Amino acid sequence: MEKMVKMLQQKYRKVRDEMGRWEELQSRLLSQFGNAASVIGRLQVIGETKNYGALRCLPGIKEAILGKQLETLELIFFSMKETLKEFHGIVLSLDKIARDGSQLLKGGSTPTASQMQVRVGIMPSLQSCLDGLKSIHEMYKHEYAIKLSVMSSLTWKCSATDIASLGQLLADQPNIPRDEVESIFDIIFAEEIF
Repeated sequence: MEKMVKMLQQKYRKVRDEMGRWEELQSRLLSQFGNAASVIGRLQVIGETKNYGALRCLPGIKEAILGKQLETLELIFFSMKETLKEFHGIVLSLDKIARDGSQLLKGGSTPTASQMQVRVGIMPSLQSCLDGLKSIHEMYKHEYAIKLSVMSSLTWKCSATDIASLGQLLADQPNIPRDEVESIFDIIFAEEIF
């Protein structure tokens, strides 16, 4: 049993690596979102002819500037989609880690239900290890779904209020309570604390 717990702890080390990548992607996505919000804000100003002053006499200036800003926004949206694909890759990786953890226990001599609950000294139970992997995967899967929803709601027609609300949703990561994730790791790596 102790050997199985150690093997599951290795899975948690992989999870921690994926969580680190998630944080990097979160910073990138927030930056991309801020860039998109800036362009969208400019589009509203650029769209009004009165804002061109003396430049109004230049034929096609408004259309040229609008076109260039829309091109820029399209590139930002493409970058955001690529970042979302990387988030999805992490969710798939966390799912695989959780499934591999379950498979690990099915190979060889499968522990009984009561053995799954037994703690070996300060080490966690096998069930705690598996439950933690599943919980972390679920949190990140739901957060990815929120990110996907936020990004699909962001268009060049969004108002400043909508953009602020979407940005706040994106920044909050409401489905990943850090204290809950850390408590899972504290349980799994209890022996390293002592």
